Amino acid sequence: MNTIADTIYREKYRLSFLDTTLRSASVTMKITKVDESGSKYIKSPYLSATSTTIQAIAGTYSINAWTTNDDGLTVTDEFMNAIHVFDWNDTLSDFNVYSDLMRDQNMSVIQAVDKWVLNNLCEDGTGAYTTPNGGFTTASNIQTIIANLLSRVAGFSEVFNGTYLVIEQTDIVGFILSGASSGFNFSDSVLNNGFMSNFMGVDIYVVQTGTFADATTTSASGTKTWTNLAHRVFGIKGLTTFAYPQGVKMEEKSVSGKTGKEVVIYGYLGFKVWTPRATLTVDITIA
Repeated sequence: MNTIADTIYREKYRLSFLDTTLRSASVTMKITKVDESGSKYIKSPYLSATSTTIQAIAGTYSINAWTTNDDGLTVTDEFMNAIHVFDWNDTLSDFNVYSDLMRDQNMSVIQAVDKWVLNNLCEDGTGAYTTPNGGFTTASNIQTIIANLLSRVAGFSEVFNGTYLVIEQTDIVGFILSGASSGFNFSDSVLNNGFMSNFMGVDIYVVQTGTFADATTTSASGTKTWTNLAHRVFGIKGLTTFAYPQGVKMEEKSVSGKTGKEVVIYGYLGFKVWTPRATLTVDITIA
């Protein structure tokens, strides 16, 4: 690809490649509502619930106060991936080397953003569930866990968005063993194809071990604090918002006194579990 020698084509290739990879590989893009406008503050006030009284016919009623509560998402964090590539011309002369560089940077950004959003989901969701002993790695627990999680969100109209469960890679052992012994058609599919991405109607997403973690304003958590070691998350898709103002940006810079170029990928991000629906995001603790 001779066009990678031209900056404008590199930018188009890099940003297109990153956007495509984000949408196909990122868990965040699949389970949240993504806002890519330029807004760094999203306002969403909500109203207090009203109540209906049933009583003997009397023609009288009592008045309850009806209030508006402020709620909003503020973008306070940014992501950065910056490297210096020496012998820039040599890198550009081999497309495979250049594409590997892009792939490594892209996957680093995706994993960092997913980790940030998933831990904030656990931290801000007010639904809670503790698994039976052994968690997801014990095959006999899987159906019980999924059934209990579904019971947390059943009856809400929002359930039609579909449900999700995010686990770490070491958890899939229980799913494979449980699936291989669950009914003829499903067990045949598991035996032939291995891990299935949907179980009992719940979409299952797998992330790397160590994604759910404890952190206090680190380079992984930004301004946030998490206490999510041995946690996982379940909920209804599209009820939380991931703010991604104007998408991802990229810059190439020449540096005085050094060959090659600095390459930086950056962007801004914010996240919100909206208060009226916070119980529909369930923080799972592994027993």
